[in-house]
Amino acid sequence: MAVRRRVVPILASLAGACLIGLLIYGVSAQSASRTLDELVARGQRPQAPDATRSLPVLGGRGQSSLASLRGKVVVLNFWASWCEPCQVEAPLLEHAQSALQRHDGTVLGITYLDASPDSEGFMRKYHLTYTNLRDNSGTFAHSYGTDQLPESFIIDRQGQIVAISRGEIDQSFLNHALALAESS
Repeated sequence: MAVRRRVVPILASLAGACLIGLLIYGVSAQSASRTLDELVARGQRPQAPDATRSLPVLGGRGQSSLASLRGKVVVLNFWASWCEPCQVEAPLLEHAQSALQRHDGTVLGITYLDASPDSEGFMRKYHLTYTNLRDNSGTFAHSYGTDQLPESFIIDRQGQIVAISRGEIDQSFLNHALALAESS
């Protein structure tokens, strides 16, 4: 009888611990928000989230934000040095930077949870001339529903998202950004 009295509280404690573990797993394993994707798919142009959030400039001093580029067409690209598709699209983005600059547009890179020395090496390797900011905590990326890399967004001159690419971009995505820059 004494053993039974000890077993029941132990089993209840284990069951409670398991439930708490499942709750924690469920909260942390939730998929990224796709609210922006749904709005853009319906033809709406949502404001770019967290545009005023200042992030450290990679390889430089100071901080900058997406809001500092208001009035420009921006290709916002989330990347990391270890991401193979990011390595494939880096030359495309650098080439697009040259074309966008001629029409008051730019590429803005955001390193996502990547070590600074690795990110800086990536920038040197691919000769990236556009500004790159560091998202040390992942909070900025998560405001865009970003949880995998690469992911890119075209933002118009009013700070609204007009197109989203979840995965590696292609030339047609960049052509869309360039056409927007040329027409506005």
